[in-house]
Amino acid sequence: MITLAFDSTAKAASVAVCDDEKLLALYNIDNGLTQSELLLPMAENILKSLGLTFSDVELLACAVGPGSFTGVRIGVALVKGIAFGRNIPCVSVSTLDELAENLAGLEGIIVPCMDARRQQVYTATYRGKGGILEKLTPDRAISITELADELKKYDEPIYLSGDGYDVAKRGLEAAGVTVQNTPELLITENAYSVAKIAKRKYDLGEYTTDLEIAPTYLRMPQAERERLERLAEKENSGKER
Repeated sequence: MITLAFDSTAKAASVAVCDDEKLLALYNIDNGLTQSELLLPMAENILKSLGLTFSDVELLACAVGPGSFTGVRIGVALVKGIAFGRNIPCVSVSTLDELAENLAGLEGIIVPCMDARRQQVYTATYRGKGGILEKLTPDRAISITELADELKKYDEPIYLSGDGYDVAKRGLEAAGVTVQNTPELLITENAYSVAKIAKRKYDLGEYTTDLEIAPTYLRMPQAERERLERLAEKENSGKER
């Protein structure tokens, strides 16, 4: 089964093509351009290099969040566009599951972290053992301080990944949590991990259509939060009068 997978949930853009779980090609770019400028040309180039077209794709997958609100929407919209009219099954993959998959070969506690700003991270906790990942918590947005309190109970090596790697590592170590250094190539988002997870989910019947695939947000976009805060302030000021 030929799988075309995307990740656009952070600053970099990543595209992978797999045959079942065998990697055929991986294309990553982090040059400051937006994913809307990068993803489709990347997909076209990677398929052309393999002698394939979009008609050869049998499964589409993308990381659906958490992450950059704009980036998440771009990836989902591209999958919808490619799948439209082709009846290609689509699979949603948690960005945090993908980032943990990068480190599946390590033994210990694996903590992917996406930078959620304001000293918060989007995160989940996993245990890696024998190449198998056990998910210990749901995806959530929490403060680095809260995460540190949780991680202090583990006496296993702790590894981080994701675009929040640096800010989380600094914060956790300042709070007294020992964090191992993760190999650099395993830190960032990787569409190969998206493809591997997607194939496993497909085999379990966990797939959807282009109409149903949707982003996953763990909290509202900042603009919407600020709008609601302004409305609340106006209502409160009106009550005070």
